[in-house]
Amino acid sequence: MEKSSAQDADPQPIPKEQISDTPQATTLDEKKLKQFFIGSIDQGTTSTRFIIFDGVGQPVAQHQIEFTQMYPQSGWHEHDPREILTSVEQCIEKATQSFTDQGHQISDIKAVGITNQRETTVVWDTNTGEPLHNAIAWPDTRTKGLVRELKSKDGADALHDICGLPLSTYPSSVKLIWLLKNVDGVRKAYDEGRLTFGTVDTWLLYNLNGGKERDVLVTDATNASRTMFMNLHTVQYDDKLLEFFQLDRSKLRLPEIVPSSSPESFGSLTYGPLKGIRIAGCLGDQSAALVGQQGFSPGSAKNTYGTGCFLLYNVGEKPVISTHGLLATIAYHFGGNRKPVYALEGSIAVAGSGVKFLMNNLGFITHSHKISDLAASVKDNGGCVFVTAFSGLFAPYWIDDAKGTIFGITQHTERGHIARATLEATCFQTKAILDAMELDSGHKLAELAVDGGMSNSNLCMQTQANIIGIPVDRPAMRETTSLGAAIAAGFAVDIWKEFDELKEINQKDRMIFEPNISKDESTKMFKKWGRAVEMCRGWLDADETNGDF
Repeated sequence: MEKSSAQDADPQPIPKEQISDTPQATTLDEKKLKQFFIGSIDQGTTSTRFIIFDGVGQPVAQHQIEFTQMYPQSGWHEHDPREILTSVEQCIEKATQSFTDQGHQISDIKAVGITNQRETTVVWDTNTGEPLHNAIAWPDTRTKGLVRELKSKDGADALHDICGLPLSTYPSSVKLIWLLKNVDGVRKAYDEGRLTFGTVDTWLLYNLNGGKERDVLVTDATNASRTMFMNLHTVQYDDKLLEFFQLDRSKLRLPEIVPSSSPESFGSLTYGPLKGIRIAGCLGDQSAALVGQQGFSPGSAKNTYGTGCFLLYNVGEKPVISTHGLLATIAYHFGGNRKPVYALEGSIAVAGSGVKFLMNNLGFITHSHKISDLAASVKDNGGCVFVTAFSGLFAPYWIDDAKGTIFGITQHTERGHIARATLEATCFQTKAILDAMELDSGHKLAELAVDGGMSNSNLCMQTQANIIGIPVDRPAMRETTSLGAAIAAGFAVDIWKEFDELKEINQKDRMIFEPNISKDESTKMFKKWGRAVEMCRGWLDADETNGDF
């Protein structure tokens, strides 16, 4: 087996301060801000965590719990809404215990923020508050056939300009329609006018506020923009969108859309160790990561390598409707006299879940973090290209009938080659998204801020810099999604009052990965990826519902 050199095996990034043109000046009143604390509920696709941050954005206590992933059929992906809520409650209890064990007082926690997996759809009985079905998770592809039907309807072509999203298996709308068509209990509740719909943020806010008794039913603008029910321009539900999906608002209870940062709209916790503390911020997870990376200026961007991979590019106070396969979305809305800020987004369905696939399904590694060691056991991908289209391909391709496909396997192929190809798949899709963003915005990104689990891999981040041809900027504290929710909550309760105050948060000890291969070599790699994408099309026949024969 051919080994890579130590440099190839563990590329070493450069501390950002060594290459910065301007010296870093700290303007934060760190002594004062370290006296304030904010809790952050981070409810993700595979795990839940609760982190308590101080006023300079450093975690002081945290707890994380993985919860059950359900795959009842090929392409189906569900969660138990009750288990999600229980995981949040347990994380709050454990992290708060750690916080007080350090000598802090619960009264020092000024607010709590929430960030959540987006698009995942929850339905419950308005009269009882009980779920009517498992939550359908965002990567679920059972709606492929339904999406094809919807695309052929009159008015389908007009939806994108209203809501910024293409018809695909991704948004909440098609998941809700599937439930209405296929689950008798959900349809009955709708017909009787007692069906409540929400994304995970709404479900958590409803329950943490005491459920039916206080009946807090809200969602923030970032989460609402992922449903296909919200007009991106008015930031309100749109009758044309609801009519297209044949939804009667008198039979369906929709959450009120509110700003992402608000001292009153999200209520407060009604039980547990943080009883009485305000919930003051709420952001969909990718918007939260942009806020956590201080992406407050038009032209700034971040890429989060989680279960999936999501690149958000701040376009300012007017939405840009993509003509190159990207999504238009709300980046954040901090309320008051501020206008909503919009983003272009590229969504990749499989990133960290590709690593989990190698670990859980194929037994290549025993722990996710060992993927880099395995990938570094070979000098390159050995000619392998892995199109990780487990849920079709998302942005900018939107190929629903693709399936995961490995090209270029020979007798020379080792596990290390496939590991490299798995990491590279996310990097190639990021390159395709950046190219589309440049076409939509007219601007080329100067550098890419990164976070999320896969960003811990030096090899993956060096590969990313090589493929996109610009520096990759990684923070020392990678919990930027949780931090973003904390920032939204802290803003609402005046821990910070202006965006300028946040510019120094999480800026210490950042690392830069500079490209270290030629442009010609990078172009050649990306061209081969493009060929593989074209060859992975068409694995789902028109008469297949779940992708199985």
